[in-house]
Amino acid sequence: MQNDIKTEATLTCPECQAKQKVTMPINACQHFYKCANCGEMLKPKEGKCCVFCSYADSLCPPKQEEKLAHER
Repeated sequence: MQNDIKTEATLTCPECQAKQKVTMPINACQHFYKCANCGEMLKPKEGKCCVFCSYADSLCPPKQEEKLAHER
């Protein structure tokens, strides 16, 4: 795994707008996340692979790796 792959992201709940710093799994997409503030179960937006690609300030590590591979 490259050093430029981010493993932490700030996830913003679409329901209550709470921001939560979360460690992302490095080898898989995370399909569900329960907001610690309001309890909303977050699911990926249509066409997105996971909650991080849908609601975070960074793509998930697998998508980051994919993007880097295409840039090479």
